[in-house]
Amino acid sequence: MRSLVVAAESGLRPTLSLILRDEGHDVEAVPDGEAALASLARVDASLVICDVRMPKVDGLTFLDRYRASAGRALVIMMSAYGDDDAAIEAIRRGAYDYISKPFRADQLLLVVRKAIEREQLRHEVERLSEELTALRGADGVVGHSEALRDVVATARKVARHPSTVLVTGESGTGKELIARLLHAASPRAEAAFVAVNCAAIPEALLESELFGHARGAFTGAAQERAGLFEEASGGTIFLDEIGELPLALQVKLLRVLQEGEIRRVGENASRAVDVRVVAATSRDLEAEVATGRFRSDLYYRVNVVRLHLPPLRERRDDVAELAHHFLERHARRLKIAPPKLGAAALRALGEYGWPGNVRELENAMERALVLVDDGVIDVAHLPAAVRGEVRPPHAGPSNGSDASAAEDLSVKRRTESLERGLIAQALQRTGGNRTRAAQLLDLSHRALLYKIREYGLE
Repeated sequence: MRSLVVAAESGLRPTLSLILRDEGHDVEAVPDGEAALASLARVDASLVICDVRMPKVDGLTFLDRYRASAGRALVIMMSAYGDDDAAIEAIRRGAYDYISKPFRADQLLLVVRKAIEREQLRHEVERLSEELTALRGADGVVGHSEALRDVVATARKVARHPSTVLVTGESGTGKELIARLLHAASPRAEAAFVAVNCAAIPEALLESELFGHARGAFTGAAQERAGLFEEASGGTIFLDEIGELPLALQVKLLRVLQEGEIRRVGENASRAVDVRVVAATSRDLEAEVATGRFRSDLYYRVNVVRLHLPPLRERRDDVAELAHHFLERHARRLKIAPPKLGAAALRALGEYGWPGNVRELENAMERALVLVDDGVIDVAHLPAAVRGEVRPPHAGPSNGSDASAAEDLSVKRRTESLERGLIAQALQRTGGNRTRAAQLLDLSHRALLYKIREYGLE
């Protein structure tokens, strides 16, 4: 992430730069708003930390001029004691937050991390909203393969009824999009849609997250809290990676499905909830039942209607249409003219196996859009794996044909390929459990999630 520090105090700039570099940021520091605008005109940043009081161009003027130039970076203002009014005015004009000086490094990093997480969530919501539009019925589906059309048509029929649905398919095939389509086409469309990734929440917190808790139910429960099932009452709850639920929670979920009621942690009375459950998994739940890791009675409860999303390699006829769709969408976002896909590039896209499915294809198209400079995307603009120069992570054993990959001496490309392959192997070995995969890879859970999105392995 590229970050820009704008501070009049000469001693503050290197201090902030060091704090952010230790967090993994690529940092530039400048002394005033004028220099900041010049820097951002050359290369935009993802994050700007800016003083309110500065010579030449102050913080508020900088912010106004930066936003007027369509700058999209998150801006965090720094205010000295007594300048809080100016900092609040900066938020009104488009800054994300402010922090009062003096501050500790951990205080700054907390604000920065919250800002980055909010921005990532905003991008994810925008992406899901756009992709959901792409999956709506015969009037807007991207792709005309029979397999995809069958899934969408069945989803639209099922949407009218409250039956539980199990969506299966590999990572990156769009299971959450189908869940959102089921909700949007249902009588519950005006109520809440609540998505929860069962693999992303620590086991100790899952019950409280799903069902809520009473005040004093455990250490830190300072007040009562409704769970996600109560938040979704009247609407739809999407339980992604349901195969990751521990057995004890599977019993409680079964009660919700059978009785339509939940019990908060620390309470004796049950509460009625009216929730439509859509579950998803990339695991083989039948095999999980056979080994005792998933309850058979819960399996039959969630598997009332099953929708299986085919991987992209099984609907190759959709690849070209999806590629054009992603190019046009990202070109609109970047406010540039969409380039054309050359014949050789189209052929390479059609021949590639797409282990990361639709998400990997979207990432490839965004990359090509950024690299192309003559209006026509050629093979050279595609990722090395798509060009056939690097064996994709799910490909079979080497047959001696990857000499071109061995000859590629780019440290960056070879490192990215190795990292992507290791992450894919860890996810495969753990059955998609990202918490366990992060432990195998010696990464933090948050870093793994970021890299999964970056490499299109969702």
